[in-house]
Amino acid sequence: QVQLVESGGGLVQAGGSLRLSCAASGRAFNNYGVGWFRQAPGKEREFVAAIHWSGDSTYYSDSVKGRFTISRDNAKNTASLQMNSLEPEDTAVYYCAAALWGFRVRAGDYGYWGQGTQVTVSS
Repeated sequence: QVQLVESGGGLVQAGGSLRLSCAASGRAFNNYGVGWFRQAPGKEREFVAAIHWSGDSTYYSDSVKGRFTISRDNAKNTASLQMNSLEPEDTAVYYCAAALWGFRVRAGDYGYWGQGTQVTVSS
């Protein structure tokens, strides 16, 4: 098992930046692909970004491509999501998720989830 804890959320004005962090504990983190998802009120959870367990490959949703960057540091058991040029539409609870040997975009393929961190972007 792996346990995930997100941090770094908050309130920011449109055009601003935030960096979310995901701290992992438990089994070998470098065996797990990591994904970031978000869920806005009244909406389904949606895929944001994913990074391969090796860190060599990344993938982004069209809505964040060019603005968000996912990364990981396997030596520190952490993953991050750098969010730039934030828009009010980015307001949501952001979740970090892990999948063993995974590199996935579907939430159902991830077996481990953090508790989420709120990101609010004001206009």
